[in-house]
Formats: sequence, structure tokens, C-alpha cells
Amino acid sequence: MAPPDGVTLADLGEDAFLRRLLRQGAAQGKRGFVGPGDDCAVIPYGQQVLLLKTDAVVEGVHFDKSLPPTAVGRKALNRAISDMAAMGGRPENALVTVFSPSDTSASYWEAVYRGIFRAARAAGVSLVGGELSSAPVCALSVALTGSARRGEIALRSGGRPGHVLYVTGRLGGSIRRKHWAFTPRLAEGQWLAQNHLVSAMMDLSDGLAADLPRLARSSGCGFSLNHVPCSRGISLREALCDGEDYELLFSVPPRLAARLETGWHKKFPRLLLTRIGTLHSHRKGREMPVSGFDHFLKQEQEQEGAQAVE
Repeated sequence: MAPPDGVTLADLGEDAFLRRLLRQGAAQGKRGFVGPGDDCAVIPYGQQVLLLKTDAVVEGVHFDKSLPPTAVGRKALNRAISDMAAMGGRPENALVTVFSPSDTSASYWEAVYRGIFRAARAAGVSLVGGELSSAPVCALSVALTGSARRGEIALRSGGRPGHVLYVTGRLGGSIRRKHWAFTPRLAEGQWLAQNHLVSAMMDLSDGLAADLPRLARSSGCGFSLNHVPCSRGISLREALCDGEDYELLFSVPPRLAARLETGWHKKFPRLLLTRIGTLHSHRKGREMPVSGFDHFLKQEQEQEGAQAVE
């Protein structure tokens, strides 16, 4: 059923829909913490901050039954861990809600949980609870808590004109394997935040074409994009639009760029780091000629519409 004003989620797309929802709660204020719109919510807690994240994987959207169930579980938890990595945080405790048709075999879900536990052990996460519910399709919802020291978290909003843009790894081709076999960049995100090298950071889940404009917009900037590190056999458009890369996108003050690159190659010699462009002043904004993944946007809009970047 369409809403009273006739506007549907397909008309709005994810970002506009989120802004519309958040306007309703704007009068409450943020009460001294970072709320919706960043990779995690951030709540002051003594000398540290508490990081909160929820994420979900849904059959027919994020996976299908051709994907091994252990891979489904691994992906479900690692998506939330990747967001924690983008804040420079330490993931700690997870709660998992299972949605399932009643005729799904118990062994399928046991295998899903083996994947969850493997991902949890690798990241030092404790699975502390959850919920079960019947549903028309299989799905998992993950709630993840974590922490970081005050002053050692990375937000999307700290970039400034002239700051240099970087990504980790290579982009595109997620459907081949990457969308479930990725490793969250936890150590890398923590190193960047703890050494105060980044001004803004997020993970790439919807594709560079969707996520770079989000980071720039949060920082009140435009951007120029000069180079994209593509996965082997992947076109530039696919590298921009495929999504589910789960790499880190971040900005660095130019005075720290040489220190970053030198330190990175010593600390993480096997992980590619690429300078892709620059943030610049709002008035010099340009458009991204293609769109990344959007859960709600009409398909023809994704294909035809250029995404405006202020």
C-alpha cells in the first residue's frame, strides 16, 4: 500500500528514505553521541565509547540457497564486523535473530551457526544471545556491540577540502566469491584510527559509486575521483557499482599522506592501498555518473540516474 502522500520507497531510494525517517526524531537531538548515518552508533562510556551496530542478510537479497550455509553465517556476522572496523573499533558481543520458514531443515541452521562461530572466533566476538521467528524466507539479523578509546574512532564526517582519498584492496566482482569470503579490515581500521591518520572512514558495502558520495556529503565536501583499483577481469563500471567489497574507504590530511603510505606498506605489505582522489570544496562538487547498490531505488533510476554530489 502506498503512503498517503503517494511516495514509495522505490521513488525515494535508501538515502532519501533514511533522511525522511530521521527528520521525525530530529527534535530529540543526538544527546552527545553519533546516531544513524554513520557505520555505527557511538555512545560515550567513561574514557571509552560504546559502538552499536545492527545488520541483516535476507534470502533473495544477500544470498540464495546455492550459497553454502556456513558462508551465510560467516557473511552475516562479518558484515557487522566490517562496519565496526570502519570506525576503528573492537567488536565484542553479538546477538543473532534467526528468521526461517518452518520447513527448513535444522541441519541447515546448524551449518549457518558453524559459520557464525568461525567468524566470531576470528574477530574475538562472543555470541551472547538472540531470537527465533518464523518467516516466509530465511534471514539473519545481527546486533553487535564494540568499543574504542575516546579520540580513536573514525567517523564519516571528518573529511575536509584537500584531504586525500584512499581505498584498501581491489574493487568489483563481489558476486564471484568476495561477497561472502571477505575478511573484515579490523586490524587495518584500528591501526588507522589509533594512529590518528584518517579524517573520515567507512566501509564499502554498496559500491564506491554509492559510498564515496555518502562520505563526501557527511564531510560537507565534493570529490574528484582519479583512479579505481579494479579486481582482475572487472570493468570500471563493475568496480564502481557491484558493491559488497567490504574494503575501507578513508580520507587523510595531505600532511599525513606520506606517513600513512610508508607505515602502511610496513604494517600491511600484502594488502593493496590506493590513492583514488581528493575531497574538495562543496561548491566544486561533481556528479558520479553511475549509481551503486540501493535496496529500494527503481531499477531504471539506478541505470539512468547520475547521483548528485554536492
